[in-house]
Amino acid sequence: MTKLSHINEMGQAEMVDISEKKITKRSAVAFGKIKMKKETIIMIMDGKSHKGDVLATARVAGIMAAKKTAELIPLCHQINLSKIKVEFKINEAESAIEIRSESIISDKTGVEMEALTAVSIAALTLYDMCKSVDREMTIEDIHLTYKGGGKSGIYRSDD
Repeated sequence: MTKLSHINEMGQAEMVDISEKKITKRSAVAFGKIKMKKETIIMIMDGKSHKGDVLATARVAGIMAAKKTAELIPLCHQINLSKIKVEFKINEAESAIEIRSESIISDKTGVEMEALTAVSIAALTLYDMCKSVDREMTIEDIHLTYKGGGKSGIYRSDD
């Protein structure tokens, strides 16, 4: 089994030393979705939420969260993102909003956590914006779909 990168020889959690790593372009894509009632999706699509533009608010929340990832996850490195994008797709067949984020950086460490954080907080913001009309929403399937750059190379999920 591969050694966990954030655990030292004594079994204690510690931040990974990236001082000797090379700066390379790195990117990550994450995905998730929030299922909700069809009426809730229609409300969002028609712009009839009393809280304002639901998708715009969730997009900005996801971007802001990605920029704060190191403050939320204790052993993450503080990085300067080159780009973070959050996109939504209405999936009427599943009565869901799909969330996709992409993060890019030229640095010594990856941006997977930033992409995953963006999706997570965008989903939570959608929940918060719509909870007064739909308490049965579920946030599902948040996962990394792509990682590129760095020593470990490219990762793609099967979906």
